Amino acid sequence: MVNRRTKIVATLGPASSSPEVLEQLILAGLDVARLNFSHGTPEEHKARAELVRSLAKKHNKFVGLLGDLQGPKIRIAKFKNKSIELKEGDIFRFSVKHPRDAGTKEVVGIDYPDLVKDCSKGDELLLDDGRIVMLVEQVTKEELICKVLIGGILSDHKGINRKGGGLTAPALTEKDKQNIKLAAELQLEYLAVSFPRDASDMAYARQLKEEAGSKAWLIAKIERAEAVMDDATLDGLIIASDGVMVARGDLCVEIGDAELVGIQKKIIHHARHNNKLVITATQMMESMINNPMPTRAEVSDVANAVFDYTDAVMLSAESAAGNYPIEAVKAMARVCLGAEKNPIARRSNHRIGETFNRWDESIALAAMYTANHFPGVKAIISLTDSGYTPLIMSRIRSSVPIFALSPKAETQGRATLFRGVQPIAFDPAALPESKVSQAAVDELVKRGEVSDGDWVILTRGDSYTRRDGTNTMKIYRVGDLIV
Repeated sequence: MVNRRTKIVATLGPASSSPEVLEQLILAGLDVARLNFSHGTPEEHKARAELVRSLAKKHNKFVGLLGDLQGPKIRIAKFKNKSIELKEGDIFRFSVKHPRDAGTKEVVGIDYPDLVKDCSKGDELLLDDGRIVMLVEQVTKEELICKVLIGGILSDHKGINRKGGGLTAPALTEKDKQNIKLAAELQLEYLAVSFPRDASDMAYARQLKEEAGSKAWLIAKIERAEAVMDDATLDGLIIASDGVMVARGDLCVEIGDAELVGIQKKIIHHARHNNKLVITATQMMESMINNPMPTRAEVSDVANAVFDYTDAVMLSAESAAGNYPIEAVKAMARVCLGAEKNPIARRSNHRIGETFNRWDESIALAAMYTANHFPGVKAIISLTDSGYTPLIMSRIRSSVPIFALSPKAETQGRATLFRGVQPIAFDPAALPESKVSQAAVDELVKRGEVSDGDWVILTRGDSYTRRDGTNTMKIYRVGDLIV
């Protein structure tokens, strides 16, 4: 049985929320469903979450749920006629006082009054994901007066970025705080924080989600220039999170497209080195919004993220609003599997020469070293309460599948995002302790993952009922009696 290691995150929206389409997405390989809190009502998100869980259960699969907070996306207001056309050399104004539904070819209102305070003469503003570029020529108390450098069609509510970053908008808005409570109510496994600047933004998000009663792991979306300005800031942000997302849309606008690929690789490397999850996102198969096949460039983009050992690749508009959401998931799965066949995807030097701080981390890495150097090993079984041990295992490049056996629904859902890890519902406390290891191996035999004569590695704590963590690794040959 060929198990894909790279996970697929797909955004739910109008194109993918019907039971028929969502069921096909799960069968095509969806691992984690993203609820984009920038769009939709709480009732719509609740209905989608319930549908994902019921359909996954129907097919005996685990599909995690990720809620994505909108964050302080800075946008223009509305135009009288919905859009305008700007040409190079035009003078255009952003106004704090202009009526919010009466923009013209000369001026438009802005949602974020501090934009005027944050900008200076000579700054470049990028609108609509960088499609339109303006130079700030004059700043008053109420307006930015700009010259158009690159023109185009500008329509209602398009986003504004300042090249090089530096906007002071807080990472969490009042809307986000309400959506954190919604995430707790829906028992989401993951919560993505948009536009965090540093570790303090993630610490505040963690405080809010804990106060709301949420057990979700926090994903920091790396999309501000400040977040990647130096290694200390980037590492601080990563360490303060449970995982990160390479959010290439706004990040590209702020740092420039020439720097993006190098920064993407750096983020993935730093996340993995710090034992954190990493999702690569934005326009990975953008052409599939309107076409049933990806471009060769998109195939290369996904494959390169796989070679960099990202945990997951993500679809946004392709699955939320595109014409071919099922085909997009199938294409992504196909490309991931193809890339994983390359030997580069199985070579690892993760943390060689370093010391480890925890015994469960030491056991996890020892298991992976053994699996990669003993050709008879066909599977790794991790009996886990929190999911930490299989997470550490998944930081090592390998072609050996890792099975996270846990009685906890939150851990089963969480493991859906770990590269190379497949969650299985399994309750050791329901068995005599002497029978647990045999039952775990039998579970994989029953599923057709291993057969007589194969070797498996099993990690567990001395006693599953104590909170000592994983401190034991054993190698078993399938078919032999385990005592």
